[in-house]
Amino acid sequence: MLPRMASPTSGGEREKLVSKLPASLRQALKVRAAQLSTDLQDAVADGIQAWRSHPEPLPALDTAGAESFGTWLPEGLYDAFKLDCADRGVSYIQGLAQAVALWLEQNPAGDEPTLTRRMIVCNQKGGVGKTAVAAGLAQALAEDPHALSGRTSDSSALVPAVARLGLRVLLVDYDPQGHLSHQLGLKAIPAGAESLITHMINREQARTPLLDLTVVIDEERFGDRLRILPAAFDAFLLDSGLTMFRGPRHAALERALAPLEEHFDAIVIDSPPSLGLAMDAAIFYGRRRDGERPGSSGLVIPVEAEDTSAQAYGMLINQVASLTSDYDIEVEQLGLVVNKYDSRRGYIATSSLDKWKSIGTPPVLAVIGDLKEQREAVRVQRALLAYAPDSDQAHHMREIARRLT
Repeated sequence: MLPRMASPTSGGEREKLVSKLPASLRQALKVRAAQLSTDLQDAVADGIQAWRSHPEPLPALDTAGAESFGTWLPEGLYDAFKLDCADRGVSYIQGLAQAVALWLEQNPAGDEPTLTRRMIVCNQKGGVGKTAVAAGLAQALAEDPHALSGRTSDSSALVPAVARLGLRVLLVDYDPQGHLSHQLGLKAIPAGAESLITHMINREQARTPLLDLTVVIDEERFGDRLRILPAAFDAFLLDSGLTMFRGPRHAALERALAPLEEHFDAIVIDSPPSLGLAMDAAIFYGRRRDGERPGSSGLVIPVEAEDTSAQAYGMLINQVASLTSDYDIEVEQLGLVVNKYDSRRGYIATSSLDKWKSIGTPPVLAVIGDLKEQREAVRVQRALLAYAPDSDQAHHMREIARRLT
């Protein structure tokens, strides 16, 4: 029996519940409770009560990677909840996840302002699979949920609706090397032609709307929801162009992409492997805007399980800290993706993975092995989720998207 103690926000006797909850549910719970002006502890208690009285068994949820979660319950509710978990043959973690998901389903947020989500996939160290993660995340967000294979869990049944919808997604190849464009069978925009760079630093000279420069990724499972803005050769000169730009350099990318936002639910940016002015503009674009719910926009950081990747991560975080201080903004690290992981590489790989996981915030969104399907998809210049939709790598991309929605 847990010791009874007074809740810090209630005059009634309550008991402390300490369990685990998947990060995506914990974030959704926090946001929804704030939207409805409901105490978090009351939301969890109501969810548990609804779960206990639910007439039908609820689908099992994916609780892999669940992290510590604590709240306060009315006296006696935790003991009753544990007995019900035993009767239903589910763990306390599974029962709590189902209860929270049920509360989210029964307590919709109603009308709220919709802002295009901006996910900046970045790491100044090359070779960490940044392009593969950016492409895979965008594909997973845009994918038709009805196209998912039988391997996909039924746990989405109680996840907030946005996680189950094929979103309108723009994938931006912001890296002058143009690997993303090439991997999807597109050529970079030649030097001197209108491109994203024109709209960033010479918008007055642009004659073609930026939306007209985007290209649909023509795969059935994405419908017409996934588009890409190809790379531009002029991007190699972007940093020097920004040094002479008369406007606010840090806002140049936002100025260019703002007219496109009404056409997309999410914009995913494959950033250059640098810490220059172009990266400053990308980080600023991913900041949390006024009225935007936590966890909507920010940085997704691919890393590897080795020491130099940790050093590069430290440099990126220092750059973020400088920008947030200089411009008084909030930039969220949405999560890390440990990419190309191979435990056969021994102690350095396994211990580095442990260190990434021990950070806690930002969380590790997925650990992706060094598998063949991504390389094969690049060879045939197709989207991974269309080329190998049932591969482990494809399912990991869906896992990342699910944790970010």
